[in-house]
Amino acid sequence: MIKKLKWLSIVATVGMLLILLGGALVTKTGSEDGCGNSWPLCEGQLIPSEYTFEMVVELSHRLVSGVVGIVVVLLAVLAWKNIGHIREVKFLSFVSVLVLILQSLIGAGAVIWGQSDFILATHFGISLVSFATVFLLMLLIFEIDQKWDTQSLYIKKKHRIEIYALSIYTLIVVYTGALVRHTESNLVCGGWPLCNNNSAFLDYNFQQWIQMGHRLVAGILMIWTILLFVKMVKHYRTNKVMFWGWTITLSLIILQVFFGAMIIFTLLNLGIALMHALVISCYFGMLSYFILLSTRSAKMEEAEITNQEKQIQTAIKF
Repeated sequence: MIKKLKWLSIVATVGMLLILLGGALVTKTGSEDGCGNSWPLCEGQLIPSEYTFEMVVELSHRLVSGVVGIVVVLLAVLAWKNIGHIREVKFLSFVSVLVLILQSLIGAGAVIWGQSDFILATHFGISLVSFATVFLLMLLIFEIDQKWDTQSLYIKKKHRIEIYALSIYTLIVVYTGALVRHTESNLVCGGWPLCNNNSAFLDYNFQQWIQMGHRLVAGILMIWTILLFVKMVKHYRTNKVMFWGWTITLSLIILQVFFGAMIIFTLLNLGIALMHALVISCYFGMLSYFILLSTRSAKMEEAEITNQEKQIQTAIKF
């Protein structure tokens, strides 16, 4: 059963990435209204009589989302049933289904009623959380017989707090990036890293402020990740999961900044833009795993404190 769960979790994780990329593709190709304001039907029809490019993109995204949704629910049920004794499995199984439903409802609401750019920008962030829960389920399944050196890993409290903070900040950066896309602010700045070589900050329009705001918070994210990488390697270099995990995370954030710059230089090349969305998804997935490991360390700390308190109480009695 574990072998089947592994394959199912891989399919679900790859499928969630396809949903993320499909959502980005819908937005970047202007296919949000490919099926009009009908959902789950397309232009009020089960099978449209005429097709446009935008309709095909939107329908493909809905089809992939539906199939992957079934796979995720199946994974959650089987994981709960077979490995529910692992502390995080039941929680992640429940949240993966819950967030998937929320993600679908927001997408459907955007089609039927429409939403402001600021509301639509949250959709990608929610999709990111949905992907992360499935990704973590996959890692938990692979942990069972891979003998990763995580069970005895203890992450210090000050490092746990920084991991939590960086993860929350990443969602803010993701939101600003989605806002850039939804407000069509991708190419309002002709230069990089500055907006335009001979324009002053006070001369920026609303879209340019959104673009430059995203660049600023993204730059801080990269610097923060580099600094945290140095700390983690310094304190946990003997732990393979921490060392290689943070090496992958650092590589991803560098790639993310690279693809962000290339979007400007290639004038919003579709492939580059999709890679930009893919890399930040993988980056957030890695941070989510470090959150999971941090919660385990917190649990170990609580257990140690409780044990010490019991020993003190026992000593007082005697």
